[in-house]
Amino acid sequence: MSDVSVGADDVRQLYSGGADRLTPGLFALAIFTSAALVFTVQPMATKLVLPVLGGSPSVWNTAMVFFQAALLAGYAYAHGLQRISSMKVQMAVHLALLLLAALFLPLRISGLLGDPDPSAPIAWLLTTLAISIGAPFAVLSATAPLLQAWYARVRSGHADGQNPYVLYAASNLGSFLALVAYPALIEPLMTLSGQRATWSGGYAVFVLMVVALAAVAWRKGQGTIDAAPLERTAPIQWKEKFAWVLLAAAPASLMLGVTTHLSTDVASAPFLWVAPLGLYLLTFVIAFQNKPLIPLPITLVISAALGLTCLVFTAFRTGDWLMLFGLHLTTFFFLALMCHQRLAERRPRPDRLTEFYLLLSVGGVVGGAFTALLAPVIFDGVWEYPLMLVLVGLARPLSRAPIRNTEVYLFVLAAVVCIAPPVLSAMFRVDWDFAWWFSNTITSDMPRLTQMVLTVALIAGLLLRDRTPAYVAIAAMIALSTAYIARGYEAKVQDRSFFGVMRIGTTQDPRLGGEVHVLMHGTTLHGAQPRNPDFACMPSLYYSPYTPIGQVTQAVQQRAPGINMGVVGLGTGAMAGYKRPEDRLTFFEIDPLVDRLARDPDNFTFISNCAAGPVRTVLGDARLTLGHEAAGSYDLLLIDAFSSDAVPTHLLTVEAIQGYLNLLKPDGVVILHLSNRNLDITLPTAAAAQRLRVPNLHQIYQESDASPDMADASTEALILSPTEEGLTEFRQTGRWQVIADTEVQPWTDDYVNLVGALWRHARR
Repeated sequence: MSDVSVGADDVRQLYSGGADRLTPGLFALAIFTSAALVFTVQPMATKLVLPVLGGSPSVWNTAMVFFQAALLAGYAYAHGLQRISSMKVQMAVHLALLLLAALFLPLRISGLLGDPDPSAPIAWLLTTLAISIGAPFAVLSATAPLLQAWYARVRSGHADGQNPYVLYAASNLGSFLALVAYPALIEPLMTLSGQRATWSGGYAVFVLMVVALAAVAWRKGQGTIDAAPLERTAPIQWKEKFAWVLLAAAPASLMLGVTTHLSTDVASAPFLWVAPLGLYLLTFVIAFQNKPLIPLPITLVISAALGLTCLVFTAFRTGDWLMLFGLHLTTFFFLALMCHQRLAERRPRPDRLTEFYLLLSVGGVVGGAFTALLAPVIFDGVWEYPLMLVLVGLARPLSRAPIRNTEVYLFVLAAVVCIAPPVLSAMFRVDWDFAWWFSNTITSDMPRLTQMVLTVALIAGLLLRDRTPAYVAIAAMIALSTAYIARGYEAKVQDRSFFGVMRIGTTQDPRLGGEVHVLMHGTTLHGAQPRNPDFACMPSLYYSPYTPIGQVTQAVQQRAPGINMGVVGLGTGAMAGYKRPEDRLTFFEIDPLVDRLARDPDNFTFISNCAAGPVRTVLGDARLTLGHEAAGSYDLLLIDAFSSDAVPTHLLTVEAIQGYLNLLKPDGVVILHLSNRNLDITLPTAAAAQRLRVPNLHQIYQESDASPDMADASTEALILSPTEEGLTEFRQTGRWQVIADTEVQPWTDDYVNLVGALWRHARR
């Protein structure tokens, strides 16, 4: 963006009042640049705050509420500025605020409020973001509606001046491309400090563009810069304003809902969080074009079928995460596009432009606040996402026309697509690629009843695309029925905090004495405990005596009658099963809910009954709380902080690992639990150990088929020690290996490349 420049001659021509072709391009360029700056800062700022609040997707969702509120403030300022009749004065005011906001550069997270309270982090996060980046973000966000309003006045004598909303597409295109560039180019190629410096440079270039435009425009004899304000149309009715707000709120809520639903089981990382936001912006680009790439009638048909289909899969999670990502994101795209196309149909005359955008931003705040702030309080699960998938059906046009012949043909076609391939392939053993893909990839993990529900969803979606009451009723029935079918482990307890939804379920394992309690976050087991007293105090799953974690714990305990152990990530408290009377054990846990559940004897008894002596829990992000521990005081540290299946990346950086090593005694050991279904986090961690030049060993443990189901689990781990003495006994077992030097770049507090981790895992 640093190569953007506007010459004085161009600006003179721009404001000459002639029907030149340069004017739309210059306005679009300025709007594009400001939008790109606005939406580059969102994932960057959220990455800056991760080391303080961990890797929960709730951090991103709460941050999105802040950005939507700041956008509302910017749009309110733009709307209020239109009360000043002189465009010269408007430009002067806006330029002054741009310069004042520059005082907050380079962007950084303010430490004014100190460390967050893990039991109530939302107010801390919102306030800290407001102090840190609120001013430049709000002023920049006001640029798009301001320039569109100015464009309508400057070009009031021309046809394009009657539809300045086309420039809204340029704004959202700049936002979309910035979000795509962040995970694909900016994050892998630049450090965080480099991103901050480059963004500040881009902001400076944009301010210079505004200065150049204003300086030339204010010269005498430059034409119609202070053209008369547009003729005012009749006030918008409150019913119409309410419809604008609701149509804007629904996709905003869906965006955060699908983010939470998807990011729980892959990685709490901006490169995944920006995908729904990028698609959200792309729908604006399409909806506000003069000739939309996807007409509304087509959108209605596709979104209806996809919406009902997606509801079926909302309750189910298969191993094919790529298929699920594609389904949920495609569904979100078409539902958001439907809402925004309905908004585009209702857009007012240009004199009401800033009021229109102001109410759209109100809707964004309402939808975001419902999903990120209210839903975690009133729901014990992520019910807001399927709820919005149902309610968004109310945005559809209402048709009372009888069913047409075309719809009957569509019904037959949908039935053939859903039923015929798997049936024919089973009857005639026809090896159709599509048939096998559908039957194996889509339906193999679902009960037969669910396959029938899926068929009904596709057919009903095609038939009911413009019949709102019936569509919403059927969507609600599908949501309720699939949620009941896919309960999985019989839920004993379910609760929710800022950091996610935790479930305690029960399952049966006869070889462990019967009933077993399991702790789940998303689709990942975070621990299990048999209820039979004969097995209750035996650490299980990843903490079994046979896994790398169990091997190292027992070996270090054999060195002395009492050791000091630290565990980052509490889970069920299974590590307390190893605690002897002379041992000291401290859990470092960011979520107070996890500590409460693990200490309740009705759920798990590792801490209350199995540990010999008291067990300490320190609440807060481990990078902060470990900093208060005495150096050289620990014999063993286990880093096992998972957010569903994803390790918060700031716990695996060079700086983080150096911090762990500083806490160890000379022969102490740190265990990094690296099991992951979707990301290669082993090589960056090994590269960090190699950069620090510390002894390290690696092991991949495969669970035994002969063991009870809940006794142990396949585990990958890397162990490190400040000295060779700490790992001598492990080298002799033959179970541990040295990872060869890798060309993968280690992660640091200034650089993380999760796209590369995802790509390496996919190739492997």
